[in-house]
Amino acid sequence: MANKRKKLTVIGAGFVGSTCAHWAASKELGDVVLLDINEGSAKGKSLDLFEASPVEGFDSKVLGTADYKDTADSDVVIITAGLPRKPGMSRDDLLATNAKIMKDVCLGIKENSPNAVVIIVSNPLDAMAYVAKEVLGFPRERVIGMAGILDSARFRSFIAEAANVSVKDVHAFVLGGHGDTMVPMPNHCSIGGAPLTKFLPQEKIDAIVERTRKGGAEIVGLLKTGSAYYAPSASAVQMAEAILKDQNRVLPCAAFLQGEYGINDLFIGVLCQLNGKGLEKVVELDLDETEKAGLENSKKAVEELVNALSQLEY
Repeated sequence: MANKRKKLTVIGAGFVGSTCAHWAASKELGDVVLLDINEGSAKGKSLDLFEASPVEGFDSKVLGTADYKDTADSDVVIITAGLPRKPGMSRDDLLATNAKIMKDVCLGIKENSPNAVVIIVSNPLDAMAYVAKEVLGFPRERVIGMAGILDSARFRSFIAEAANVSVKDVHAFVLGGHGDTMVPMPNHCSIGGAPLTKFLPQEKIDAIVERTRKGGAEIVGLLKTGSAYYAPSASAVQMAEAILKDQNRVLPCAAFLQGEYGINDLFIGVLCQLNGKGLEKVVELDLDETEKAGLENSKKAVEELVNALSQLEY
């Protein structure tokens, strides 16, 4: 009997969700379902994307729907649903509205795909992942937040630009919460295996770290009517690919920590090994005092959000 094709559902057919569907279909990660409460938007974008398949030569079916039954037995679900940021808004301003949306979405997933690995993209990321895990009741292996890959990609692209080198040779990552308290890790960064300091002076590295922290706000400020979607969606799909293809990739993601770095029961960005079961393990690093302080600061910011959630009815 032929192997069953993998199934990937993307929830939310806005810019991030529809672009996730685009990357996933073009990489032939499996058949793609795009779900949105606006059925016409989900169906129209899915049909348009499917009609690109003969041109681009990808063999993924793409289905748009507003019915969770169509998502049944998904291997991976990417949640992008929620309000995007507008200029002047912090990710945290979205808390109450997006918590309600997240709850509804997760009830639909739990009923139809109880064995899926769920990737959270909605903001504020670390708090929304917390809501998702509570509602789904899945083990931590199967609820993971997308933030670190995006923040690291911004960090890497800024480094490549400043050092005038290929982005392919820049290895760098960011830990901590997704927001202004994120912790870029220049000491662990290399270009083609050589330390970053061989290419850039310290003040330039410091400026890049600062720009990385504000990377999302920079794009919101330029777009004026929305937030980033190409890099966030590509980052979520990289996680989905690692899981669907059982790749054992080591990538920065938001994981539900159980004692790592002395942190418990919070989603924080760390290095994660991802494979077919979702999160295989958290890779814990030895941090210097500055990095430890940065992570502690990040933890407090996430804790505040989670405490604020407990005051809300969603």
